[in-house]
Amino acid sequence: MVLGRRELMAASLALPFAGAAAGEVWTRPAGLVPDASIPLWPGGHIKPPPGLSEEIVQRSDDPDASDRMLQHITRPRLDIFRPDKPNGAAVILAPGGGYRYVVIDKEGYELARWLKARGVTVYVLFYRLPGDGWTNGSDVPLADAQRAMRIVRRRAALDGIDPARVAFGGFSAGGQVATSLLTRFDAQVYAPLDGADTLSARPDALAAIYPVVSMDPAIAHAVSREKLIGAHPDAAREALYSPERNTRADMPPLWLLHAEDDSVVKIDNSLRLQAATRRVGVSCEAHYFAEGEHGFGLLKTAGLPVAIWPELLWGWLKARQIVRS
Repeated sequence: MVLGRRELMAASLALPFAGAAAGEVWTRPAGLVPDASIPLWPGGHIKPPPGLSEEIVQRSDDPDASDRMLQHITRPRLDIFRPDKPNGAAVILAPGGGYRYVVIDKEGYELARWLKARGVTVYVLFYRLPGDGWTNGSDVPLADAQRAMRIVRRRAALDGIDPARVAFGGFSAGGQVATSLLTRFDAQVYAPLDGADTLSARPDALAAIYPVVSMDPAIAHAVSREKLIGAHPDAAREALYSPERNTRADMPPLWLLHAEDDSVVKIDNSLRLQAATRRVGVSCEAHYFAEGEHGFGLLKTAGLPVAIWPELLWGWLKARQIVRS
């Protein structure tokens, strides 16, 4: 179902609080909702395509397991989860959705709550979708990811984080956003706007969880591929948007998670990226599980060995010095 205005506001994704200045942070009640939300772009900088209107759709009938998605995103933003005692670490999360929508709970708010409880300041990224008619649509997810990295670093003192300890994580199509940032963090996909854009968009560490990566039709997630680069891309376009073909020695360390029985996004996406990362001499830690299928997040791992994955990620964040306490 599509939620109305009242439900939209209660779901923590409505317009900024009345009376707040443009770009000002607005606060929310505690719980499985953000503590604040900030826009990525100054007011009026981006103009949504005609007729585009955001909608939240609830995909679950279980009141204890909300599974919402946000589609037709017009206001790319960061929803912030602040711990009571920040440990200086920050993680930006890009949920998946096949470039058709962005998942809210399963790959966003749930992991944000888990990390927040451990002292990490978490930013859930709601990025624009390439199939929604934006100018240069193939680059808008990466532009939003770059801008998110820069804004988080600019806000470091305000949010109590270390700007040199900012990790980025992505799930499924959000993993394609993440791995594009991994290899193209300094690509000129938008014109600089303000002081934030003088800062680096390179993450200090990056995690990709059952990620869409390659645009090679032999292994690509077909829906994500068509949304991102069209139905009939030429070879150069296919290569540009395939992160495993653009690895570089100065990209951040990588953490990968995938289930071997994933029938939606083939594990070959992670395997190819792992091999390419090793070829350029960058650290890559990968965890592959026999079972888990696709889109398990935190909510669909009960009774499976893959349920341990958040602790494995936590250990890696500590080993990379993103988390120090």
